[in-house]
Order: sequence, then structure tokens, then C-alpha cells
Amino acid sequence: METDSSPSFKIILGSSSTARRKILAEMGYEFTLMTADIDEKSIRKEKPEELVMVLAQAKVVVYEGVVREKPSSKEEARQFLKDYSGGHAATVGSVLVTNLKTGFSKGEWDRVEIYFHEIPDEAIEKLLEEGTVLKVAGGLIIEHPLILPFVKEVVGTTDSVMGLPKQITEKLIKEAL
Repeated sequence: METDSSPSFKIILGSSSTARRKILAEMGYEFTLMTADIDEKSIRKEKPEELVMVLAQAKVVVYEGVVREKPSSKEEARQFLKDYSGGHAATVGSVLVTNLKTGFSKGEWDRVEIYFHEIPDEAIEKLLEEGTVLKVAGGLIIEHPLILPFVKEVVGTTDSVMGLPKQITEKLIKEAL
């Protein structure tokens, strides 16, 4: 029996996120990118779980019940990080898979709780200087070498925090086929 190692389907990733591209590649998929130019902040929902499903490729950070998106300034990012220090935050993300041939579409959301040790001010300042925290939801980037030592516990998966839970993605792709 001959096996063809290349899948019989093409994947289009509807996100400009570097982390999502990296995760999908790690999963062994080849894909093309196509992103919608939408103003995510103009879309509002009461519950984070509903918001991420509406945004369909989004990840939001929830701190004390409030949705946090990308920090609007260094000051806001600094405050976010100080809030997480010795405390915790959650990420709520979603995956939406659509089969463009059949029109089948299914999505799921995933929540991860992250607990932190105290984050020293010097680490926060280095993170702000480096700048990546300014480009991510809630200024939260747990896989970053400057924040990783201060992550006490992750209840859920790091790939989900990064924006693409592998297990859910795999499951939805199988269901869509």
C-alpha cells in the first residue's frame, strides 16, 4: 500500500500572528496566510468566551474579569505586568476551522490559567525595552525568556496561551475533513 505523506487538503491560516504560524508549522502543516483587516477593538461581547468566538482567531487575556487586549502604551503594559506579579491571569482563545469546499465550520474556545511568582521591576523594564509585550494581548507572553522564570504554574497548555491550542486545532481539522 502506497502512502502519500502530503495531505490532500490545503490550510489557510487567517491570522498574522507569528506564534500561530510557528505552532501550525510545529504540527507539521504547510499553509498559506490570509488575514482579514478588521479592527478587533470595534467588536465587543460581554463574555470573553463569546468575544473570542466572534473574533474567531483571537486570544484575549482576562484579569479579574476584565478583558485585556494589546497594551496601548508602555505605561499600560507596565501596569499589566505589575498586576500579574505574584498573582494570576487567564487567557481565553479560540480556533475556528472552516472547510471551504463543504462549508462545514466549527469552533471551540479554550481557557488557560497562569499563576506568577513576584516579577522583579528590572525584569518588567527589560521586557518593556525589548518590546514584544507591547504587541500581544494583555502584554502577556509566558514563553519569553525574561518572563518564563517567574511563571509559577500554567493550568492548560502553553500553545493555547500563545494563541493556537494544538489538540483542539487537530481535532477540528479532522472533524472538518
